[in-house]
Amino acid sequence: MRGYTNGKDDLLKRLRRIEGQVRGLQRMVDNDEYCIDVLTQIAAATKALQAVSLGLLDDHIRHCVAEALTEGGAGADEKIREAGEAIARLVRS
Repeated sequence: MRGYTNGKDDLLKRLRRIEGQVRGLQRMVDNDEYCIDVLTQIAAATKALQAVSLGLLDDHIRHCVAEALTEGGAGADEKIREAGEAIARLVRS
């Protein structure tokens, strides 16, 4: 079971909303909307994706990493490494 499984429906709703935002962006570009308006909507979609990412990271730490720490051993070290790499990717993006 994944850490996000219990909130999967909410996660999917958020992702569908973001998908709608991106389709809206495509329409804006197709309609030659003002650059700043397009950039504003891109910032909103980016912020929404970042919120989803942070939620998934939180679920991962609370579920997967915590479980691995309870079990101990090399699995725990691997989960901590993975979490660190995921955090680094989010910070760089």
